[in-house]
Amino acid sequence: MGFRLRRTSSAHPDRSGWYPPAPPRVFYGWWVIAAGLFIALYTAGAIIFGFTAVFEPIVREFGWPYAQVSLAASLLGMETGLLAPLVGFLVDRWGARRWLFLGLTIVGLGLMLLSQITSLAGFYGASFLISLGMSVCSTSVFLTAAANWFRKRIALTSGIAASGFALGGTIVPAVAALIDRSGWRTAMVVLGVATWVICLPLSLVIRHRPEQHGLLPDGDLNQAGGAAGNSGPGDSPDTDYSAGQALRTRAFWHIALAFMFQMLVINAVVVHVMPFLSSVGVSRAAASLVASATPVASVLGRLTFGWLGDRLHKRRLMAACFIFTGLGMASFGYMADGTAWLVAPFLLFFSTGWGGGVTIRAALLREYFGRKSFGTILGFTMGIVMLGNLAGPPLAGWAFDRWSDYRGIWLAFAGLAIVSVVLAATTPPNAIERPPGKAKT
Repeated sequence: MGFRLRRTSSAHPDRSGWYPPAPPRVFYGWWVIAAGLFIALYTAGAIIFGFTAVFEPIVREFGWPYAQVSLAASLLGMETGLLAPLVGFLVDRWGARRWLFLGLTIVGLGLMLLSQITSLAGFYGASFLISLGMSVCSTSVFLTAAANWFRKRIALTSGIAASGFALGGTIVPAVAALIDRSGWRTAMVVLGVATWVICLPLSLVIRHRPEQHGLLPDGDLNQAGGAAGNSGPGDSPDTDYSAGQALRTRAFWHIALAFMFQMLVINAVVVHVMPFLSSVGVSRAAASLVASATPVASVLGRLTFGWLGDRLHKRRLMAACFIFTGLGMASFGYMADGTAWLVAPFLLFFSTGWGGGVTIRAALLREYFGRKSFGTILGFTMGIVMLGNLAGPPLAGWAFDRWSDYRGIWLAFAGLAIVSVVLAATTPPNAIERPPGKAKT
């Protein structure tokens, strides 16, 4: 399955007799973005966000503490983070298609294994296998594809690619209903089979770089008379960093650490949103709707910040994302019985900050470090960010086990957003630091 990258041309040949390729009717980069969007939608909804729906049924059946069950979500973050640099390198070198196919196959097998567990060790083993597959189905893979196929619209296309992950929240109520009606074990089998049936064919649509097919980023024509190299004439050579050069810049560490603290907060909320709302008197059905609406509402931030990111100062937009995240956590921190109206400001601020951050992170890295090693650089960034993913859910679970209340930890997380704002505000402009031997032109 796939699309042929057909080219036609009515242009005149150059002196060598070569006809420059005309862009296809629909630039193939948009098909790459669309395929990635739907793969991310399903895997995020069924696995990442769907975990909150299976959380309580597993606790009821086995009687395990919240902190132990939360650790499974952290294993997902840890495995993805540990492999992110390697995955980024592999995608930069050979493209995403073959790795996506393998990863999705493993995810389906992990869900099948999860349906058969009888012990905590088995639960962690199945979670580890799922996380191994998800390491090459993460948003970073699709953001790398966006960076390869687009330059002028990098922030917007990053926002669209990242929206697939957010839209996965739309299927959380369906996952919760399937679990409630069929039992969580049967539900895992159904979700595993659906992973193979829906996502494997879509992975075959993904292509690596436009130059390999006689095209250029954004569908531009190559006026020089041939496919460009990895960087392409549309990329600025003085921002073409290797991964090693990027890691030696202060800007990289400011960006990575700022988003690490943000993702610590976000992953804790994603895992604990339904148990928290139940603890303050919200019904399970209503809580599942909030769990669904949280990532879906982040689409507004992803697309809005994607549009703004191609026009305004990206570092200031990064700081704005962290401010929104802190305001959202403050809304949760003051929620109690009878104050369910605070869900509205939570969704507005938290989801906007979350979605905007995903988009701006990719656009910033593309702007600072170029395209040639983007996947590897993004992989190292995600490895650092996933340390936050690892810490967030068990920390929130530990707080609830100790005090039977989430609100104190939510307020602490709101204060943590200030650290990210400071890091964003002190990130140096990319013009200050350049790769060795490269001069500003």
